[in-house]
Amino acid sequence: MSSDRIFVRDLRLRGIIGINDWEREKRQDVVINLTLFGDFRTAGESDAIEDAINYRTITKEVIRHVEGSSHYLVEKLASELARICVVRHGAERAVVRVEKPGALRFADSVGVEVERSRADFEGRG
Repeated sequence: MSSDRIFVRDLRLRGIIGINDWEREKRQDVVINLTLFGDFRTAGESDAIEDAINYRTITKEVIRHVEGSSHYLVEKLASELARICVVRHGAERAVVRVEKPGALRFADSVGVEVERSRADFEGRG
């Protein structure tokens, strides 16, 4: 498994996320962090976007997904974002952190971090 990685840090978005009635009515802030793993040697040699994992394209799809989704659990959102990175955009593995700033009174943020590889999605589309 390759140790090359791309990271996107502190992508601030708004979406419907949560189990309480008030959370289902109004978009909340979420902070997304992505780390995408792969073998980037070919892209490093060719200098061609066709040989790279295009983080701009992935980020645009992540934004559309978060802004258009309505999940109850942060775990579900994180898993769906990992699926986008791995299944749709070819990362070997993805670590996805989703945080809800201000979700707890005395904490800056609460969130989850999931790690998924291609094997986690085989047979599930």
